[in-house]
Amino acid sequence: MSKAEYPVTQAVRFLRSKKIDFVPYVYAYEEHGGTARFAECTGKPEHQVIKTIVLQDEHKKGLVVLMHGDKHISTRNLARELGLKHIEPATADQATKWTGYLVGGTSPFGMKTALPVYVEESIWALDEIFINGGKRGFIVGMKPENLRTLNPQDVHVAVDA
Repeated sequence: MSKAEYPVTQAVRFLRSKKIDFVPYVYAYEEHGGTARFAECTGKPEHQVIKTIVLQDEHKKGLVVLMHGDKHISTRNLARELGLKHIEPATADQATKWTGYLVGGTSPFGMKTALPVYVEESIWALDEIFINGGKRGFIVGMKPENLRTLNPQDVHVAVDA
């Protein structure tokens, strides 16, 4: 796919600035389709489609968790691992304010505000991941090692969907 055939988002600018190789995928976005929609459109395993979830702690401070598309986050276990009392999803407005991205198009790369990033530790074992490129209907494929540019902390908080 040529550069002209995919959007140049803040995430793409970030990846280019770090010289990270990625493969762009543009697909027909569907409201509430989630990672299953991309997997269905491309034939990629949903387990390798990584969702970017914006959460907030009891102090209303934001954080991001990268999770397998076919799993959920145990916010109770996450709070316990981070030594916090409570973690909940951020509102769509708050998530957009912190990241600069619309929900459904949130990428951990090139966020407006530097939020702490946590990655489900089993993601590192994958050969390839597919993660949002900063726009609804736009995913980038890459090696999981590229997530290290975000200085993430490993967590073990996945639960079956």
